[in-house]
Amino acid sequence: MQISMYTTARTSVLRALAALDGILDKAVASAEARKFDPAVLLSARLAPDMFTFTRQVQIACDFCKGTMARLGGVENPKFEDTEVSFADLKARIAKVRAFAEGVAEAGFAGAEDRDLVLQAGPRTLEFKGLPYLIGYALPNLNFHMSMAYAILRHNGVDLGKMDYIGPA
Repeated sequence: MQISMYTTARTSVLRALAALDGILDKAVASAEARKFDPAVLLSARLAPDMFTFTRQVQIACDFCKGTMARLGGVENPKFEDTEVSFADLKARIAKVRAFAEGVAEAGFAGAEDRDLVLQAGPRTLEFKGLPYLIGYALPNLNFHMSMAYAILRHNGVDLGKMDYIGPA
């Protein structure tokens, strides 16, 4: 069986989104059980110079939609970063999931060698499709996923590896 760009990207993105959705639910339940406002967790961070939990989730979502768009040959939708609640973050995850599920496999034809140019802050990055997927998109997605997980875990949310990995 040959591994395809479409299957690799789609499976990775949808699994990450499902895991994110699940850890958000656990965060809210944990806060409610411990009798504090779940919103406190939204601005939590591991270090003063790191992004907040909310920003980590937004960036993870951006890597999910960006990966599917760039490799699927469709326009990357722009989402404003206006989420201020767990419900807002869950809605963003749902929008990204719907987008990712709607990207057709046919758009991935030739994606391995597709020329990609993107902005990362002040830097312009150039990739071919396969190195972008395995050397940039998925590592960045996993980094921001792990930071969101770590922020919650650091704040006492009962999470384990399977929460991070997500449903099979």
